[in-house]
Amino acid sequence: MRSLLSIILVTYAITFSGVALARINIFACEPEWGSLATELGGDAVKVYTATTAFQDPHRIEARPSLIAKMRQADLVVCSGADLEVGWLPLLLRSSANKKVQLGQPGYFEAAMQVERLDVLEKVDRAMGDVHSKGNPHVHLDPRRVASIATALTQRLAEIDPANAAQYQQSGEDFQYRWQSAMAKWSEKAAPLKGQRIVVHHKDWKYLFDWLGIEEAAALEPKPGVPPSTSHLADILTGLKSNPAKLIIYTSYQDSKAANWLSERANIPALRLPFTVGGSDNATSLFSMMDETLDLLLKGIR
Repeated sequence: MRSLLSIILVTYAITFSGVALARINIFACEPEWGSLATELGGDAVKVYTATTAFQDPHRIEARPSLIAKMRQADLVVCSGADLEVGWLPLLLRSSANKKVQLGQPGYFEAAMQVERLDVLEKVDRAMGDVHSKGNPHVHLDPRRVASIATALTQRLAEIDPANAAQYQQSGEDFQYRWQSAMAKWSEKAAPLKGQRIVVHHKDWKYLFDWLGIEEAAALEPKPGVPPSTSHLADILTGLKSNPAKLIIYTSYQDSKAANWLSERANIPALRLPFTVGGSDNATSLFSMMDETLDLLLKGIR
């Protein structure tokens, strides 16, 4: 009888307690930010991730289902720096959700919380898919992720003050685990310093900056322009006099160009997870970085 009464009381509390039911809705543009929001928000948030690791975040269709999710959002967390310029503005306009428009507390761009690389004063279409506000792929530098996590923790507390203490505690816990992991990653990745690696697209800039890796070449003749046989042949010629250790590409990029060059240059081509969900083992920001370093270190041996 006592057990039945306890169940009834718990059910009543869950049903009628505003605190128990109040979870803020977070719309994350990419898996890395969905993962970070979950780490920091815990059970106080409900996270929806708009894309997967197998989709190019530059080119997403603004589907009605995404508009519906945006309409329900209390907070939007995206890379920014114009990475989502082809679809996010349409979602924001179509949702008519005042809370998450640019300039509002409910709008959060990760790249704008840190120093960006490759910031350009002038951009034109002849340059390919480049961003005047800088390279947006900041999630591949753990140092920058730590700063973004601090800023996102503060933003969560701002829009949901009732749970500010919980966000603060979660943020501190994340920072402790992240800093510990980062120290281990830095030591583990030491052999990668100075290595020359060919990339598909210039989306590894921050990882290379952190680890001291040299970009030997890019398979795309210009960012966002598909690899051509003539461009790949030029890379191959260059590698004969100045070799590279690896060719890397992401889970959403076609492997044909990487494999073409790999066979002719006799260097390995690796698919790296790039973001959370990009491989079976990359289930969080922590395991994504573990997997990335393990594959890179194995590849250079």
